[in-house]
Amino acid sequence: MKITRHPANPIVVPGEFEWRKATVFNPAVILDGDKFYMIERTAGSLTPCKNYLGLLESEDGVHFTHVKDEPVLTPDELGFPYGSVQDPRVVKIDGTFYMNYALRPCAMNYYPTNTGVPERSFPKYPDGWGEQEGHWLTRSSIVKSDNLVDWVFVADTTELDINDRDNILFPEKINGKYVLLRRPEEYVGEDYGTEKAAIWITYSDDLIHWEKPKLLAKAGNMAWESRKIGGSTPPVKTDKGWLVLYHGVDDRIVYRVGALLLDLDNPEKVIARTRDFIMEPETYYEKFGYQIPNVIFPTGNVVKDGLLHIYYGVTDTAIALATVPLDELVAHILNEDA
Repeated sequence: MKITRHPANPIVVPGEFEWRKATVFNPAVILDGDKFYMIERTAGSLTPCKNYLGLLESEDGVHFTHVKDEPVLTPDELGFPYGSVQDPRVVKIDGTFYMNYALRPCAMNYYPTNTGVPERSFPKYPDGWGEQEGHWLTRSSIVKSDNLVDWVFVADTTELDINDRDNILFPEKINGKYVLLRRPEEYVGEDYGTEKAAIWITYSDDLIHWEKPKLLAKAGNMAWESRKIGGSTPPVKTDKGWLVLYHGVDDRIVYRVGALLLDLDNPEKVIARTRDFIMEPETYYEKFGYQIPNVIFPTGNVVKDGLLHIYYGVTDTAIALATVPLDELVAHILNEDA
């Protein structure tokens, strides 16, 4: 499977504004009209690593400039002045933009070690923040917008007493319902049918009340999925099924990318899945960075002129782009699963 990294990588790097001078990574990207829009996850410092979301635009999907010199969403706006808003994914349904994000009520300190996991510590915050266990759990939620700049809170999509990331909306309703992927960390064990954190799926009539989630996919190839898997990018509709890129993490904390095809009318049904990864850290910028080495983490994808643009965070440090013909990737998934 030939996936082409853009020669200008990394295409978005830290700097320019105080709130993004330390790091940028894990972006949401959407094509609206003839423009690419990117919502970047940023931090002005690693101690604490308080994250914001900024908005950029591009004519070609490669060269991005900021729409605003301030973030478009901050943890302060969401009621968490010491928190961190992370890992956006964006879709447009019936003319409205919906953005999934993860939020930790209190931001941690991160100290790079180049060993796979940074050292962490808990800052001391005023007014009782950080004193409850729940302040360090990651919840997931949805906001909506008409213009990608002004966001309104819709709902939390997960329980608040567990860690739940990688919540991702499908870009259209299926059988009259909104559809959401999840990755609850605590849903492991005999009662849940999986021994590792896995991908789950759930439905809603109104984006606020969600049905009991169902297990969709769990780790399969222990060579690169032994630690956990999770959804990466919003599903892409193809004539063969919903294409979903996902990430797998091994015991050495190396992040790689696989792909699923889900049934168009019944997305609980996995039509095909790659046995082996389709991307792994290869280049210098994917192997070495400020925080976690050996990380490629797609969170945005766009189809234009038959080409799938994959936008991904590298080493929690910068943003890169890779492309592949959509029909070739779909054929590869079907052939790998055959």
